[in-house]
Amino acid sequence: MEKVYLDNASTTRIRPEVITHMTEVMSQEFGNASSTHSFGRSAKVILETSRKTIASLIGAKSSEILFTSCGTESNNWVLRSAVKDFGVKRIITSKIEHHAVLYTVLALQSEYGISVEFVPLEINGAINYHELENILSEETQGKTLVSLMHVNNEIGTILDLEKVGTLCQNYNALFHSDTVQSVGKMEINLAELPVDFITASAHKFHGPKGVGILFVKKNHVLQPLLFGGEQEKGWRAGTEAVHQVAGMAKALEVSYQKLAEERNHIQNLKNYLREQLLEAFPEVVFNGEQFNGSFTNETFYNLVNVMLPFSTDKTSMILFALDMKGIAVSRGSACQSGSVRPSHVLAEILNLEDIQKPSLRISLSHYNTKEEIDYLIEMLKAV
Repeated sequence: MEKVYLDNASTTRIRPEVITHMTEVMSQEFGNASSTHSFGRSAKVILETSRKTIASLIGAKSSEILFTSCGTESNNWVLRSAVKDFGVKRIITSKIEHHAVLYTVLALQSEYGISVEFVPLEINGAINYHELENILSEETQGKTLVSLMHVNNEIGTILDLEKVGTLCQNYNALFHSDTVQSVGKMEINLAELPVDFITASAHKFHGPKGVGILFVKKNHVLQPLLFGGEQEKGWRAGTEAVHQVAGMAKALEVSYQKLAEERNHIQNLKNYLREQLLEAFPEVVFNGEQFNGSFTNETFYNLVNVMLPFSTDKTSMILFALDMKGIAVSRGSACQSGSVRPSHVLAEILNLEDIQKPSLRISLSHYNTKEEIDYLIEMLKAV
């Protein structure tokens, strides 16, 4: 049986050079980076060198980069600190955010009584910028934070960071973006973007799980979620996972070194995938994209979310059937894969009839091939 991994929006295969680098750090540089002896100092050098590398790759200052355990922690930290420490009384977000943002915002609304407003969406799931400006222009008590993800993890719609950031500046609002699906996969220059906070996670760009990035623009000071030692400027206590951070820096460095070549390969694969789906299933619908003989809006280059023209009774078993053939795809975010409920993202853009039909999220990496796409189509025909 072939094994075909097409779920790269959930997590990615670690690059061999990242594994090699992490192994060297674990075996040779095992000191505690907070210790003052030579073992600790050596680990501290790796930690700070990694911070500088990551900062340089995304146009930030090293002092603006904090290390966390994942994107979820980073999102929680920013949102909670904004309400508790920055005086934010209103959060503007969307109903198709990752639950790490959506559930946190709703919890803050319950705990602190903040106002939460959801930006209306276009028919394809993109943010309606005109409506966002209308909401920002409304008078409100206290400060406003806008939290909108850069690339939607289920349908691949892309937010214009510069446009939203400029709107936020015009109305004196803070801007946070969950960039978990975009960092390492597209160019980001934070020196030129009006963004206050971004979050990222190493395992989305072929690095290790369990380590993430939080960018905090200079002049903003977060209060800790965790108390204890003086790590991360005293903002995040806990012994640093030096090997994880080193692996993340290496993964990001290699991802940007090979970005042009790998992006071209993945985009070609996506085009081929859509062509083969249309040929095999002419009534197929691409969620998040508008197709009228050609695609009038492009979603992110590594992701296709497709509604298949199958009967609704196949919805619950299609993932299992593909898995039995060695194919890994998903219906949506892996963080809710155990749920029997429809995707909350698709529920916002599909009608009640269509939401019952089988939709698949197929997400690609440079490791994938046309032969794997052919195998997927063959197995879908057999479902």
